[in-house]
Amino acid sequence: MTPIPAVGVVCMRGDEVLLIRRGTPPRLGEWSLPGGRIEPGERAIEAALRELREETGVEAEMLGLIDVVDGVFPEHGRHYVLIDYAARWLSGEPQAGDDATQAAFFAFEEAVRRVDWDETRRILLLARERFA
Repeated sequence: MTPIPAVGVVCMRGDEVLLIRRGTPPRLGEWSLPGGRIEPGERAIEAALRELREETGVEAEMLGLIDVVDGVFPEHGRHYVLIDYAARWLSGEPQAGDDATQAAFFAFEEAVRRVDWDETRRILLLARERFA
């Protein structure tokens, strides 16, 4: 498996966090962070803002890097190197797009409960600790 560079965004609006429901594997149907692959020649931070816009219709300003996570999914033959950023909502109401089937803001504690992957929960908690 060749690692695939990808990004994720913890987009915060006050005490709320934006989540998407995944429409493609891996983790199909689960609530997660907006994000996706970095395109050739694209800077990671630009990819994060683009993916946020494509999956949710939301515009945000970047606050900073949260962490880098390895998402290894052998059942799908995929290994993602996920560069996760924190962002502050600027405009737009969530509308699912691209490979998201739903997009919505949730109160922080509710967002943490909805997420199934431990690494995503850890990233949410780090984002709140460092940037909220």
